[in-house]
Amino acid sequence: MMPRTEGAQAFEAELEDLWGKKFYRVIRKVRIGLAGAGGLGSNCAAYLVRSGFRRLRVVDFDRVSFANLNRQFYFQAQVGMEKVYALRENLLRINPSLELDPVVARVGRENFQTLFGDCDILVEAFDDPEEKQALTRLFFAGRAERLRPYLLIAASGIAGWGASDAIGCRKVLDCFYLVGDEKTAVDKDHPPLAPRVNIVAAKQADLVLAFVCRNRHLWAEAKVPENKAGIR
Repeated sequence: MMPRTEGAQAFEAELEDLWGKKFYRVIRKVRIGLAGAGGLGSNCAAYLVRSGFRRLRVVDFDRVSFANLNRQFYFQAQVGMEKVYALRENLLRINPSLELDPVVARVGRENFQTLFGDCDILVEAFDDPEEKQALTRLFFAGRAERLRPYLLIAASGIAGWGASDAIGCRKVLDCFYLVGDEKTAVDKDHPPLAPRVNIVAAKQADLVLAFVCRNRHLWAEAKVPENKAGIR
């Protein structure tokens, strides 16, 4: 088996070849916050890491359960683990050079800026509609103080199965996108299932990529300390 550091170097060499050296440097500078590590957050994080993003902060208070395994990026051996640490374990298997901050916490008014104030992009990945709304309010309440580019990508209407073409990406504002069909909430008749959840998670990751590509100049000259150890 290839040593972890050699595997990381080989993987990143492939990503640099895929994107080109100049844009890959931009991707490596972007810090992304994920509020939630469930079906949306865990899968979106995996898509982001596979795309080359390295600087992630994942915030969640929950633990992995068997009920999560039908749609979330976890495995049976991880049941009982705190989700952020289980996810960190899985993401490091994709790229051991990640600069990933796992945080066990509930997001609220008192800690929002501490958790996400240095993030360039925020992905909302909560299950509860009220928590989704609260996070959106906190995002806009703090955005006036922001100096760096900042984007919120939220989700609404991800449950059930079929009608996957109804899952869209709507630009609400320049700094706010909404992904989903915007009507199918989780209930007894519409459980959260892997196909539609993953479609939404993939679209969230794709919006991150598109935003960074359009605004690459905003990070091009920014200086970000390199992770000397290679693994965190």
